[in-house]
Amino acid sequence: MMNLVYKLAGIVFIILSLIGGWLWQSLNSFSTSPLRISQQSVEFTIAQGSSLSQIAYRLQRESIISDASQFLWMIKLDGSGKHIKAGEYEINQGMTPKDLFALFVSGKVKQYSFTIVEGWSFKQLREALSGNSHIQHTFAGKSDAEVMVALGFEGEHPEGRFLPDTYHFPSGSSDKAFLLRAHQAMESALQEEWQEREKDLPYKNAYQALTMASIVEKETAVVSERKEIAGVFVQRLKKRMRLQTDPTVIYGMGDKYNGNLRKKDLKRDTPYNTYRRKGLPPTPIAMPGRAAINAALHPAKTEALYFVAKGDGSHHFSKTVKEHNRAVRKYQIRQRKSDYRSTPEQTESEEKKGK
Repeated sequence: MMNLVYKLAGIVFIILSLIGGWLWQSLNSFSTSPLRISQQSVEFTIAQGSSLSQIAYRLQRESIISDASQFLWMIKLDGSGKHIKAGEYEINQGMTPKDLFALFVSGKVKQYSFTIVEGWSFKQLREALSGNSHIQHTFAGKSDAEVMVALGFEGEHPEGRFLPDTYHFPSGSSDKAFLLRAHQAMESALQEEWQEREKDLPYKNAYQALTMASIVEKETAVVSERKEIAGVFVQRLKKRMRLQTDPTVIYGMGDKYNGNLRKKDLKRDTPYNTYRRKGLPPTPIAMPGRAAINAALHPAKTEALYFVAKGDGSHHFSKTVKEHNRAVRKYQIRQRKSDYRSTPEQTESEEKKGK
Protein backbone atom coordinates (compact mmCIF):
# COMPACT_ATOMS: atom_id res chain seq x y z
CA MET A 1 0.00 0.00 0.00
CA MET A 2 2.78 2.40 0.96
CA ASN A 3 4.55 1.66 -2.28
CA LEU A 4 1.42 2.65 -4.19
CA VAL A 5 1.21 5.93 -2.23
CA TYR A 6 4.85 6.68 -2.97
CA LYS A 7 4.33 5.91 -6.64
CA LEU A 8 1.24 8.16 -6.82
CA ALA A 9 3.08 10.92 -4.98
CA GLY A 10 5.95 10.57 -7.39
CA ILE A 11 3.61 10.77 -10.38
CA VAL A 12 1.87 13.85 -8.93
CA PHE A 13 5.24 15.48 -8.27
CA ILE A 14 6.35 14.81 -11.83
CA ILE A 15 3.08 16.16 -13.23
CA LEU A 16 3.27 19.27 -11.02
CA SER A 17 6.89 19.77 -11.99
CA LEU A 18 5.99 19.50 -15.65
CA ILE A 19 3.09 21.92 -15.22
CA GLY A 20 5.25 24.28 -13.17
CA GLY A 21 8.00 24.10 -15.75
CA TRP A 22 5.54 24.74 -18.54
CA LEU A 23 4.00 27.68 -16.66
CA TRP A 24 7.43 29.11 -15.91
CA GLN A 25 8.52 28.71 -19.50
CA SER A 26 5.25 30.28 -20.67
CA LEU A 27 5.63 33.20 -18.26
CA ASN A 28 9.27 33.68 -19.24
CA SER A 29 8.35 33.62 -22.90
CA PHE A 30 5.59 36.16 -22.26
CA SER A 31 7.81 38.50 -20.25
CA THR A 32 10.63 38.50 -22.79
CA SER A 33 8.64 38.62 -26.03
CA PRO A 34 8.11 42.00 -27.79
CA LEU A 35 4.89 43.84 -26.99
CA ARG A 36 2.03 43.75 -29.48
CA ILE A 37 2.26 47.39 -30.58
CA SER A 38 2.59 47.95 -34.31
CA GLN A 39 3.37 51.66 -34.12
CA GLN A 40 6.76 53.20 -33.38
CA SER A 41 5.47 54.18 -29.96
CA VAL A 42 2.21 54.51 -28.01
CA GLU A 43 1.27 56.53 -24.96
CA PHE A 44 -0.14 54.97 -21.81
CA THR A 45 -1.22 56.89 -18.72
CA ILE A 46 -1.38 55.38 -15.25
CA ALA A 47 -3.81 57.41 -13.19
CA GLN A 48 -3.06 58.13 -9.55
CA GLY A 49 -4.47 55.34 -7.39
CA SER A 50 -4.79 52.75 -10.17
CA SER A 51 -4.60 49.11 -9.00
CA LEU A 52 -2.28 46.56 -10.61
CA SER A 53 -5.30 44.72 -12.04
CA GLN A 54 -6.68 47.91 -13.58
CA ILE A 55 -3.32 48.62 -15.20
CA ALA A 56 -2.89 45.07 -16.50
CA TYR A 57 -6.36 44.72 -18.01
CA ARG A 58 -6.16 48.19 -19.59
CA LEU A 59 -2.89 47.16 -21.23
CA GLN A 60 -4.63 44.07 -22.58
CA ARG A 61 -7.68 46.00 -23.80
CA GLU A 62 -5.46 48.47 -25.62
CA SER A 63 -3.61 45.55 -27.27
CA ILE A 64 -0.28 46.42 -25.70
CA ILE A 65 0.13 43.07 -23.92
CA SER A 66 -1.42 39.72 -24.85
CA ASP A 67 -2.33 38.42 -21.40
CA ALA A 68 -3.19 40.50 -18.33
CA SER A 69 -3.02 37.47 -16.01
CA GLN A 70 0.53 36.65 -16.99
CA PHE A 71 1.49 40.30 -16.60
CA LEU A 72 0.08 40.24 -13.06
CA TRP A 73 1.93 36.99 -12.24
CA MET A 74 5.14 38.51 -13.55
CA ILE A 75 4.66 41.52 -11.25
CA LYS A 76 3.80 39.38 -8.21
CA LEU A 77 6.84 37.16 -8.67
CA ASP A 78 9.04 40.23 -8.98
CA GLY A 79 7.63 41.77 -5.82
CA SER A 80 8.04 45.39 -6.92
CA GLY A 81 4.45 46.06 -7.96
CA LYS A 82 3.89 48.58 -5.17
CA HIS A 83 6.61 50.79 -6.66
CA ILE A 84 4.77 51.46 -9.94
CA LYS A 85 4.38 55.22 -10.37
CA ALA A 86 1.53 57.17 -11.90
CA GLY A 87 2.13 59.30 -14.99
CA GLU A 88 2.16 59.35 -18.77
CA TYR A 89 4.52 56.84 -20.35
CA GLU A 90 5.85 56.42 -23.86
CA ILE A 91 5.98 52.74 -24.81
CA ASN A 92 8.31 52.03 -27.70
CA GLN A 93 8.18 49.27 -30.25
CA GLY A 94 10.48 46.38 -29.35
CA MET A 95 9.92 46.65 -25.60
CA THR A 96 8.94 43.52 -23.68
CA PRO A 97 6.47 43.21 -20.79
CA LYS A 98 9.49 42.98 -18.51
CA ASP A 99 10.84 46.26 -19.95
CA LEU A 100 7.38 47.81 -19.59
CA PHE A 101 7.15 46.88 -15.93
CA ALA A 102 10.64 48.27 -15.30
CA LEU A 103 9.56 51.51 -17.01
CA PHE A 104 6.51 51.84 -14.76
CA VAL A 105 8.65 51.24 -11.67
CA SER A 106 11.32 53.75 -12.78
CA GLY A 107 8.79 56.57 -13.07
CA LYS A 108 10.46 57.83 -16.26
CA VAL A 109 7.33 59.45 -17.59
CA LYS A 110 7.09 61.07 -21.01
CA GLN A 111 8.69 64.50 -21.14
CA TYR A 112 7.46 67.51 -23.07
CA SER A 113 9.51 70.57 -23.90
CA PHE A 114 8.88 74.29 -23.72
CA THR A 115 11.34 76.95 -24.82
CA ILE A 116 11.57 80.43 -23.36
CA VAL A 117 12.92 82.42 -26.30
CA GLU A 118 15.71 84.92 -25.74
CA GLY A 119 14.28 88.42 -25.87
CA TRP A 120 10.73 87.45 -24.97
CA SER A 121 8.83 89.76 -22.63
CA PHE A 122 7.02 88.36 -19.62
CA LYS A 123 3.78 89.02 -21.48
CA GLN A 124 4.94 86.83 -24.38
CA LEU A 125 6.06 84.13 -21.96
CA ARG A 126 2.66 84.04 -20.25
CA GLU A 127 0.83 83.92 -23.59
CA ALA A 128 2.96 81.00 -24.80
CA LEU A 129 2.53 79.12 -21.52
CA SER A 130 -1.24 79.58 -21.57
CA GLY A 131 -1.36 78.00 -25.03
CA ASN A 132 0.51 74.85 -23.98
CA SER A 133 -1.93 71.97 -23.51
CA HIS A 134 0.50 69.90 -21.42
CA ILE A 135 0.76 72.52 -18.68
CA GLN A 136 -1.80 72.90 -15.93
CA HIS A 137 -2.90 76.54 -15.92
CA THR A 138 -3.38 78.11 -12.48
CA PHE A 139 -2.65 81.74 -13.33
CA ALA A 140 -5.49 82.42 -15.77
CA GLY A 141 -6.99 85.83 -15.11
CA LYS A 142 -4.27 86.84 -12.65
CA SER A 143 -2.22 90.00 -13.07
CA ASP A 144 1.57 89.88 -13.34
CA ALA A 145 1.80 91.15 -9.77
CA GLU A 146 -0.54 88.40 -8.55
CA VAL A 147 1.55 85.79 -10.37
CA MET A 148 4.69 87.01 -8.64
CA VAL A 149 2.92 86.89 -5.26
CA ALA A 150 1.85 83.31 -5.96
CA LEU A 151 5.44 82.44 -6.83
CA GLY A 152 6.63 83.92 -3.55
CA PHE A 153 8.23 87.05 -4.98
CA GLU A 154 5.85 89.78 -3.92
CA GLY A 155 6.91 93.21 -5.15
CA GLU A 156 9.41 91.82 -7.67
CA HIS A 157 9.02 93.00 -11.26
CA PRO A 158 8.71 89.87 -13.45
CA GLU A 159 10.53 91.15 -16.52
CA GLY A 160 13.87 89.48 -17.11
CA ARG A 161 13.50 87.13 -14.16
CA PHE A 162 13.07 83.86 -16.11
CA LEU A 163 15.98 82.28 -17.96
CA PRO A 164 15.52 81.60 -21.67
CA ASP A 165 16.18 77.91 -22.25
CA THR A 166 14.42 74.70 -23.27
CA TYR A 167 12.79 73.02 -20.29
CA HIS A 168 11.48 69.45 -20.15
CA PHE A 169 8.56 68.45 -17.97
CA PRO A 170 5.89 65.74 -17.61
CA SER A 171 2.35 66.42 -18.77
CA GLY A 172 0.24 68.03 -16.07
CA SER A 173 3.02 70.14 -14.60
CA SER A 174 1.69 73.47 -13.38
CA ASP A 175 2.60 76.87 -14.75
CA LYS A 176 3.65 77.76 -11.21
CA ALA A 177 6.15 74.90 -11.05
CA PHE A 178 7.47 75.82 -14.49
CA LEU A 179 7.96 79.51 -13.68
CA LEU A 180 9.60 78.70 -10.35
CA ARG A 181 12.07 76.49 -12.16
CA ALA A 182 12.86 79.14 -14.79
CA HIS A 183 13.17 81.82 -12.08
CA GLN A 184 15.64 79.71 -10.12
CA ALA A 185 17.60 79.03 -13.30
CA MET A 186 17.91 82.78 -13.92
CA GLU A 187 18.94 83.45 -10.33
CA SER A 188 21.67 80.82 -10.55
CA ALA A 189 22.92 81.96 -13.96
CA LEU A 190 22.96 85.63 -12.97
CA GLN A 191 24.81 85.02 -9.71
CA GLU A 192 27.38 82.80 -11.41
CA GLU A 193 28.02 85.42 -14.09
CA TRP A 194 28.06 88.25 -11.53
CA GLN A 195 30.77 86.50 -9.50
CA GLU A 196 32.99 86.35 -12.61
CA ARG A 197 32.30 89.93 -13.80
CA GLU A 198 34.91 92.31 -15.09
CA LYS A 199 36.14 95.04 -12.76
CA ASP A 200 35.12 98.69 -12.94
CA LEU A 201 31.66 98.17 -14.41
CA PRO A 202 29.04 100.90 -13.91
CA TYR A 203 26.51 98.60 -12.22
CA LYS A 204 25.49 98.91 -8.59
CA ASN A 205 24.29 95.32 -8.41
CA ALA A 206 23.51 92.18 -10.41
CA TYR A 207 20.00 93.44 -11.18
CA GLN A 208 21.39 96.41 -13.09
CA ALA A 209 23.60 94.01 -15.03
CA LEU A 210 20.47 91.98 -15.84
CA THR A 211 18.79 95.17 -17.07
CA MET A 212 21.76 95.93 -19.32
CA ALA A 213 21.73 92.35 -20.60
CA SER A 214 18.08 92.71 -21.59
CA ILE A 215 18.91 95.81 -23.64
CA VAL A 216 21.80 94.03 -25.35
CA GLU A 217 19.48 91.09 -26.09
CA LYS A 218 16.95 93.34 -27.81
CA GLU A 219 19.52 95.38 -29.71
CA THR A 220 21.11 92.58 -31.69
CA ALA A 221 20.59 89.01 -32.80
CA VAL A 222 24.21 88.79 -33.99
CA VAL A 223 26.07 86.81 -31.34
CA SER A 224 29.46 88.31 -32.20
CA GLU A 225 28.13 91.86 -31.63
CA ARG A 226 26.76 91.44 -28.12
CA LYS A 227 29.95 92.35 -26.26
CA GLU A 228 30.63 95.24 -28.63
CA ILE A 229 27.17 96.69 -28.04
CA ALA A 230 27.53 96.16 -24.29
CA GLY A 231 30.87 97.97 -24.53
CA VAL A 232 29.23 100.98 -26.20
CA PHE A 233 26.55 101.22 -23.53
CA VAL A 234 29.08 100.82 -20.71
CA GLN A 235 31.13 103.64 -22.23
CA ARG A 236 28.07 105.86 -22.42
CA LEU A 237 27.13 105.14 -18.80
CA LYS A 238 30.63 105.97 -17.63
CA LYS A 239 30.54 109.26 -19.54
CA ARG A 240 27.05 109.98 -18.17
CA MET A 241 25.65 110.00 -21.70
CA ARG A 242 22.10 108.87 -22.28
CA LEU A 243 21.86 105.33 -23.61
CA GLN A 244 19.36 106.42 -26.30
CA THR A 245 18.26 102.93 -27.25
CA ASP A 246 15.00 102.29 -29.08
CA PRO A 247 14.05 98.99 -27.41
CA THR A 248 13.68 100.71 -24.02
CA VAL A 249 11.38 103.33 -25.53
CA ILE A 250 9.29 100.65 -27.20
CA TYR A 251 9.01 98.73 -23.95
CA GLY A 252 7.84 101.86 -22.17
CA MET A 253 5.16 102.39 -24.83
CA GLY A 254 3.59 99.01 -24.06
CA ASP A 255 0.58 98.20 -26.23
CA LYS A 256 0.75 101.64 -27.84
CA TYR A 257 3.67 100.50 -29.99
CA ASN A 258 2.41 99.42 -33.43
CA GLY A 259 5.71 98.56 -35.09
CA ASN A 260 6.57 102.12 -36.11
CA LEU A 261 8.71 104.26 -33.79
CA ARG A 262 8.26 107.97 -34.47
CA LYS A 263 10.12 111.08 -33.34
CA LYS A 264 7.27 112.09 -31.05
CA ASP A 265 7.60 108.70 -29.33
CA LEU A 266 11.21 109.49 -28.55
CA LYS A 267 10.16 112.78 -26.97
CA ARG A 268 7.39 111.29 -24.82
CA ASP A 269 8.76 110.82 -21.33
CA THR A 270 8.44 107.46 -19.59
CA PRO A 271 10.71 105.77 -17.03
CA TYR A 272 12.00 103.67 -19.95
CA ASN A 273 12.73 106.50 -22.40
CA THR A 274 16.52 106.49 -22.42
CA TYR A 275 16.47 109.43 -24.85
CA ARG A 276 14.98 111.56 -22.09
CA ARG A 277 16.53 110.00 -18.99
CA LYS A 278 20.10 109.16 -18.10
CA GLY A 279 21.21 105.79 -16.77
CA LEU A 280 19.58 102.41 -17.03
CA PRO A 281 15.80 101.97 -17.12
CA PRO A 282 14.21 100.86 -13.83
CA THR A 283 13.81 97.20 -14.84
CA PRO A 284 14.88 94.79 -17.56
CA ILE A 285 12.89 95.09 -20.78
CA ALA A 286 13.00 91.42 -21.82
CA MET A 287 14.29 87.98 -20.87
CA PRO A 288 18.03 87.99 -21.66
CA GLY A 289 19.81 84.74 -22.41
CA ARG A 290 22.98 83.73 -20.63
CA ALA A 291 25.14 84.95 -23.53
CA ALA A 292 23.68 88.45 -23.23
CA ILE A 293 24.26 88.42 -19.46
CA ASN A 294 27.84 87.39 -20.06
CA ALA A 295 28.25 90.21 -22.59
CA ALA A 296 26.89 92.77 -20.13
CA LEU A 297 29.42 91.61 -17.53
CA HIS A 298 32.30 91.19 -20.00
CA PRO A 299 31.82 94.09 -22.41
CA ALA A 300 34.29 94.69 -25.20
CA LYS A 301 36.98 97.26 -24.58
CA THR A 302 35.92 99.80 -27.16
CA GLU A 303 36.14 103.51 -27.89
CA ALA A 304 32.90 103.40 -29.87
CA LEU A 305 30.05 105.46 -28.45
CA TYR A 306 27.48 104.91 -31.19
CA PHE A 307 26.08 102.20 -33.40
CA VAL A 308 23.43 102.07 -36.08
CA ALA A 309 21.57 99.15 -37.67
CA LYS A 310 22.74 98.43 -41.20
CA GLY A 311 19.54 96.72 -42.26
CA ASP A 312 21.00 93.22 -42.47
CA GLY A 313 20.86 92.47 -38.76
CA SER A 314 24.35 93.80 -38.05
CA HIS A 315 25.49 97.27 -36.92
CA HIS A 316 27.99 99.95 -37.81
CA PHE A 317 29.97 101.20 -34.80
CA SER A 318 31.37 104.74 -34.57
CA LYS A 319 33.75 106.54 -32.24
CA THR A 320 32.67 110.08 -33.09
CA VAL A 321 29.38 111.82 -33.65
CA LYS A 322 30.43 112.90 -37.15
CA GLU A 323 31.12 109.31 -38.20
CA HIS A 324 27.90 108.19 -36.58
CA ASN A 325 25.79 110.83 -38.32
CA ARG A 326 27.23 109.76 -41.67
CA ALA A 327 26.32 106.14 -40.87
CA VAL A 328 22.80 107.19 -39.87
CA ARG A 329 22.30 108.97 -43.19
CA LYS A 330 23.70 105.96 -45.05
CA TYR A 331 21.79 103.19 -43.32
CA GLN A 332 18.67 104.88 -41.95
CA ILE A 333 17.24 106.73 -44.94
CA ARG A 334 13.84 105.15 -44.49
CA GLN A 335 11.65 105.64 -41.49
CA ARG A 336 12.61 103.06 -38.90
CA LYS A 337 10.19 100.34 -38.00
CA SER A 338 11.03 97.07 -36.29
CA ASP A 339 14.77 97.27 -37.01
CA TYR A 340 16.12 99.32 -34.14
CA ARG A 341 18.90 101.85 -34.24
CA SER A 342 20.37 103.61 -31.26
CA THR A 343 21.80 107.03 -30.60
CA PRO A 344 20.27 109.25 -33.31
CA GLU A 345 21.92 112.21 -34.99
CA GLN A 346 23.61 114.53 -32.51
CA THR A 347 25.67 117.66 -32.63
CA GLU A 348 29.25 117.82 -31.43
CA SER A 349 28.19 120.21 -28.65
CA GLU A 350 25.67 117.61 -27.43
CA GLU A 351 28.36 114.97 -27.46
CA LYS A 352 30.67 117.15 -25.37
CA LYS A 353 27.88 117.79 -22.87
CA GLY A 354 27.38 114.06 -22.52
CA LYS A 355 23.91 113.99 -24.04
